[in-house]
Amino acid sequence: MIAYTLRRLLFMIPTLLGIMIVNFVIVQAAPGGPVQVTIARFKGHGGEATARVGGSAGGETGGGQATAAPPASGEARYRGARGIDPDLIRQLEKQYGFDRPATERFLLMMGNYLRFDFGQSFFRDQRVVDLIIQKLPVSISLGLWTTLLIYLISIPLGVAKAVRDGSTFDVWTSAVVIVGYAIPGFLFAIMLIVLFAGGSFLAWFPLRGLVSDTWTALSWAARITDYLWHLVLPVTALVIGGFASLTMLTKNSFLEEINKQYVITARSKGLSKRRVLYGHVFRNAMLLVVAGFPAAFIGILFTGALLIEVIFSLDGLGLLGFEAAINRDYPIMFGTLYVYTLIGLVLNLISDLTYAAIDPRIDFARRDR
Repeated sequence: MIAYTLRRLLFMIPTLLGIMIVNFVIVQAAPGGPVQVTIARFKGHGGEATARVGGSAGGETGGGQATAAPPASGEARYRGARGIDPDLIRQLEKQYGFDRPATERFLLMMGNYLRFDFGQSFFRDQRVVDLIIQKLPVSISLGLWTTLLIYLISIPLGVAKAVRDGSTFDVWTSAVVIVGYAIPGFLFAIMLIVLFAGGSFLAWFPLRGLVSDTWTALSWAARITDYLWHLVLPVTALVIGGFASLTMLTKNSFLEEINKQYVITARSKGLSKRRVLYGHVFRNAMLLVVAGFPAAFIGILFTGALLIEVIFSLDGLGLLGFEAAINRDYPIMFGTLYVYTLIGLVLNLISDLTYAAIDPRIDFARRDR
């Protein structure tokens, strides 16, 4: 198992590199960029924007953190640059790191990323690593609460559906599961805002943020209550949109085990149905469900949670990455991508190791031979 773990850790390097290369090429081919964004701001703010060049508007790139190259030289390479001093454009290119070839900038960026040096944000005047450290707890908090609640709901519901397979209870709960599976979590989020966050009906819950503005002045009990109060709507939206697949996985796992020979043998020995279910079936059926916890967390953190953060203005990595994409803040875009990819690869490894820990019969090392 140690050899398998080491091989997986080594395979993370080319995987991470490949993901970064693909996204680098996509961003490079996409129209727009920080220089264009700054030029547009010049057009809108005149001399005030010009005075910010080289200052707090972008800062130094921290060693070539920019990740897109302008297609040509001179004023014609940027849409809307007519009337802008070419020297100013060259100054912007140097400021954002576009005065270097794309290959050199990518290699320099990856070298810095190995040291977790993500450079300086173009438009926030902060180090990217500091921004990620500030925002990551929000995303992890949202993902963990959602994953825990999904498991607490899906496992009992899946077991109940398996035991009552074909009954009225199974049919009606299947209809609820289908609705939850078919409608994305962000649509539920919008509906919850309309119904319970002052949209058109009730105003029971806050519309944005993870805590209130007066959170630091509250007592510890009030802080916990305020935190949970803000989590109700975003977590509910994620749970409704995410419990369906795990419920059906649990049901199918139990149905498969219930129909196996050892269950028939246990019942023929006179064991009660409850003892057979929880003494024999439960451990075997829950192998796939429990071991998939890291993978479920990855799915929630990387997909639905990103949109939920944007909808509820939760100051996490999802909202940070969304704003960075809008503003073409490439250091933040690639810094968050790097962190998300690294977390995903590590959690996938933990998921595989969890399988082996729960069931000693699984041996990944022997399978690879």
